[in-house]
Amino acid sequence: MKEITFISDTHTKHEEIHNDLIGGDFLIHSGDIMSSGYNKMEIFDFLDWFSHIDNYEHKIFIAGNHDRYIENNYEEFLKIISKNEYNNIIYLQDEEVIINDIKFYGTPWQPWFYNWAFNIPRNTDELRKKFEKIPLDTDILITHTPPKSILDYVPRSHEQVGCEILLENINKIKPSVNVFGHIHESYGNKKVGETEFINASVLNINYKYTNKPVNILFDEQTKKIKYNN
Repeated sequence: MKEITFISDTHTKHEEIHNDLIGGDFLIHSGDIMSSGYNKMEIFDFLDWFSHIDNYEHKIFIAGNHDRYIENNYEEFLKIISKNEYNNIIYLQDEEVIINDIKFYGTPWQPWFYNWAFNIPRNTDELRKKFEKIPLDTDILITHTPPKSILDYVPRSHEQVGCEILLENINKIKPSVNVFGHIHESYGNKKVGETEFINASVLNINYKYTNKPVNILFDEQTKKIKYNN
């Protein structure tokens, strides 16, 4: 059994959650490490913090819609993340990594949302191509957007803003876990079919730290999970 902690949407407030990270095999961040997304120093601040968390063996993260700097300066960001001081963390952008017989896949894209980063018009071939890259044997799928109608409700606009195309692909792939964030108000978990969906947003709608990191135990043989909170 592997101990996995999920977090998302820290928006530069990562230090506030530090004492609630219980440690384990994997720490997974589902994007939105920045605030407005333009300040390069926020990247270094997050990477310095993430790389120095020493009670997890592996640390993986993706970008989110607030992480404009990563999208707009991708080649420069790759040079930053490749520095020796960050060689103990993994960034995924439409990529997979297999560790301890667990296949993780990470992708930051979402249907167009208030003109932020990693936006693609809803229900387009361009968006479909992004999500069709997800391998069929993915165990833990890390996205920033929720799938449509699952932990994606925005009370102020009475909308479910998740991605229809992502849901279509998840229904084919049937990963054990799809973890995401993006919609702070829909923090929580829900089992649908064979997949456990986890919205791991740690900040609430007012960007206050109210939602605790989500901890699970993952059996790499059976691909089953149970909660470890």
